[in-house]
Amino acid sequence: MSEHAIEIEVEEDAWLRDLPDCEAIARASAEAALTAGEARVDAEVSILLAEDDEVAALNAQFRDKPQPTNVLSFPAMEMARPHLGDVILAHGVCAREAHDQGKPLRAHLSHLVAHGVLHLLGWDHQTDAEAEEMESLERTVLAKLGIPDPYATQDGTDERRRPE
Repeated sequence: MSEHAIEIEVEEDAWLRDLPDCEAIARASAEAALTAGEARVDAEVSILLAEDDEVAALNAQFRDKPQPTNVLSFPAMEMARPHLGDVILAHGVCAREAHDQGKPLRAHLSHLVAHGVLHLLGWDHQTDAEAEEMESLERTVLAKLGIPDPYATQDGTDERRRPE
């Protein structure tokens, strides 16, 4: 049973077509990230599995980047606690990246949900030191879920494909 309140909405049917268990995958990844990130027991997170156009509109509105991205995290205002915020993922971008990187979509979804939730907890990757710390925590979260290191290439080297 989950310790945290995790609400998941599948708005884009392609998520369900490609990953019928996408809600369970997202929930498990969010729970693992919340636990590893030492979130309060009453922490709440909302995850939206959306289409590229919706993510592009949000990316343009809030980041002045008029194209879709794989994952967006919107932390809630401090006074909204225990709600930490919202994580939104674009199906088309995620599916293309998974294909291009030779990864199963389920593994990529797990990674991006964990990445987004860690952002809600205050983790970032603006500097190399921050990135090393955040990526280490992501690896730990994903290993607990049986997901391989998302930053390693097939030859075992670190590839540095950071989500935005």
